Amino acid sequence: MNLQKMMKQAQEMQSRLQEELSGLQVEAKVGGGMVGVKMSGHKRILAVYIDPEAIDPDDPEMLQDLILSAVNEAMRKVDEALQSKLGGLTSRLPGLFGS
Repeated sequence: MNLQKMMKQAQEMQSRLQEELSGLQVEAKVGGGMVGVKMSGHKRILAVYIDPEAIDPDDPEMLQDLILSAVNEAMRKVDEALQSKLGGLTSRLPGLFGS
């Protein structure tokens, strides 16, 4: 396989991946669903949900921890989806990435 053809395939793969990431949305809920985050495939936060019962003026650290956990979980889900998509796309490029 010539290098020029492989580069073209890699560019096409990158374009497809960008398109798929644009349409990807994940949601992560923590604290028994008391806090939730919706995130795009480009790791932009699209929405945050906070159950009013999670708001304790005497314990703001708990809410901070829940929000942090929800954001980290959403980012993990995006990474997981990306790895899954990359695995399928790289298998289409024989000779590249050790396939």
